[in-house]
Amino acid sequence: MQLTLHTDYSLRVLIYLAQKGDTLSTISEVATFYAISRNHLVKVVHHLAGANFIQTLRGKNGGMRLARAPEDISVGDVVRQMEPNFDIVECFSADNHSCAVASICALKNVLQKASREFLSLLDCYSLADAVAGGRQAEIVFPLAQFKRGR
Repeated sequence: MQLTLHTDYSLRVLIYLAQKGDTLSTISEVATFYAISRNHLVKVVHHLAGANFIQTLRGKNGGMRLARAPEDISVGDVVRQMEPNFDIVECFSADNHSCAVASICALKNVLQKASREFLSLLDCYSLADAVAGGRQAEIVFPLAQFKRGR
């Protein structure tokens, strides 16, 4: 399973904000830090705010920050909210599949179980686990692009 870029960026924004604590951050600041598109981050931030992961404040001194403590934000919840679907294979979709062996294939059940287990594992970790560093964070967030020390 591969997470979308939207989910990747969502996790990056949340990690950045978790490190900042209650300090407000701007979209431009985050975009510069990660060297990613500001326009794309606008959509990501809008989605994160709509899902109540972050608070946004408008105006000259506005910005964004986490809506709750990092330990209260489950990685699994973030992934579920940000991913459009978890259709690992075509036959997961009830509307659009043309697999000739769908009626006799048991692999669909195995793959559905794998998808559930994947999310279940992510539920075991909070945003605080990712920010704390160390081995657990590396398991959950192997983001090679993450810049440290800023």
